[in-house]
Amino acid sequence: MKWLPLWQWWLNTLPTLVLALALAALIRWGVAEPRYIPSGSMLPTLQLGDRLVVEKISHYWRDWQRGDIVVFAPPPALVSQGYRPENVLIKRVVALPGETVEVRDGQVWVNGVPLPEPYRAEAADYAWGPAVVPAGCVFVLGDNRNASNDSHVWGFLDERLILGRAWMRFWPWPVQIYAGIPPGEAMGLAWDYPWLLG
Repeated sequence: MKWLPLWQWWLNTLPTLVLALALAALIRWGVAEPRYIPSGSMLPTLQLGDRLVVEKISHYWRDWQRGDIVVFAPPPALVSQGYRPENVLIKRVVALPGETVEVRDGQVWVNGVPLPEPYRAEAADYAWGPAVVPAGCVFVLGDNRNASNDSHVWGFLDERLILGRAWMRFWPWPVQIYAGIPPGEAMGLAWDYPWLLG
């Protein structure tokens, strides 16, 4: 007699459990997923061990923007050097398709104008370019310019390799929202939870 209620509980619970797992998998695969920062290439913006939410859907209605922090699969040049294709990298978009980008005198220049970069760790100690960003590509650099394996080493990033934008750091506290979805577009987040923007 005791087994009957247990079986009934499982019969009632199993569909809910399967639905919850399916929804979680769907959200992680197509909407957003958590990631952690394993290197110092984005210091001081992102610290080692930070946990982020990477959103994967806004690129369907909003092009990549200068300043976006993007997560992407390693380009072929890195895979050929031994990077595992399933590992991802994180960098900041600094130049868009059709723009001329150059690094000189410690500064990034886009279309002949110095790019204001209050987020970078230090001035770049290398020169690169000038070169025009090809269609379908972006130029990405780590905020820690002199300790980052980025576009100045391996070239332009094909936009098809970008998995999503870093949207929010959820660990450590306090929560920090980054470039990506403007806060007001985040399903009302700015209005529903203004403490997250602090």
